[in-house]
Amino acid sequence: MRHDDITAIVEAYSDMVMRIAYQHCFNKSDSEDITQEAFMKLMDHLPELENETAIKAWLIRVTVNLCKDWNKSAWYRRTTPLEECESEAIHWEQEADESSVLESLKRLRPLYRTILYMYYYEGYKIREIAQILDLRENTVSSGLTRGRKKLRDALMEGEDGSWGESIVI
Repeated sequence: MRHDDITAIVEAYSDMVMRIAYQHCFNKSDSEDITQEAFMKLMDHLPELENETAIKAWLIRVTVNLCKDWNKSAWYRRTTPLEECESEAIHWEQEADESSVLESLKRLRPLYRTILYMYYYEGYKIREIAQILDLRENTVSSGLTRGRKKLRDALMEGEDGSWGESIVI
């Protein structure tokens, strides 16, 4: 594979990988590390992937797995992020509505966040999400339904200013 091809792949998918990583760790620096590691792994497996759809699906799956590994790591469990680092945004400006959605998303399970992201932002169908995440279609469908409900409930509670701990999942 040529250098230009690899550069095009990184440019096309780096934002998506970064967003998925940020959904799991809510820290820009850690998201960048996970993104870099995902593309390094892609370099090793690129000859095995036959088309752009396969590359995109593979990158999503690897990124989710890297995030799971990051959450299980001993380093992550023993460190506490600085308060100002927790509130940093990725690399786009956020409006007030976006920050309340982000806060609500933080309260969802990682699986719900991933399913919601893939369904609404990436435009995957339930069957495709199930294949990429290696889950049953019913699991993805119920995760989508529950994630929507939990997100809606969290946003409704946020409107009246009470972010009760009852919505933490």
